[in-house]
Amino acid sequence: EMQFVESGGGLVQAGGSLTLSCVASGFSFDDYAIGWFRQGPGKEREGVACASAGDGFTSYQPSLKGRFTISKDNAKSTMYLQMHSLKPEDTAVYYCAADLYCIDYGLGLSYWGQGAQVTVSS
Repeated sequence: EMQFVESGGGLVQAGGSLTLSCVASGFSFDDYAIGWFRQGPGKEREGVACASAGDGFTSYQPSLKGRFTISKDNAKSTMYLQMHSLKPEDTAVYYCAADLYCIDYGLGLSYWGQGAQVTVSS
């Protein structure tokens, strides 16, 4: 069974930074694309970033590129999402996810965790 445990969420002031971590288990981490998507209050889910298996090619939601960085540590089966210059509109539950291929900046990944709340105050 694929499992994901996110951590690192919390409350941060606008302009601040936060890093989310996600420890994955139950599958061959190296062989899967990994990514993050989010859902803000009253909003639809939105892909944030994705990293392909193999070459680790990364793709970002265009509106977030430059502020968010996805990375992974295959040895630890852990993925990360570094977020900088946070804005109140970044407030959302962030989900780490995995699948064979990156789709829609992580939104199309089929397996995900319970989510981590990120709240950005103005």
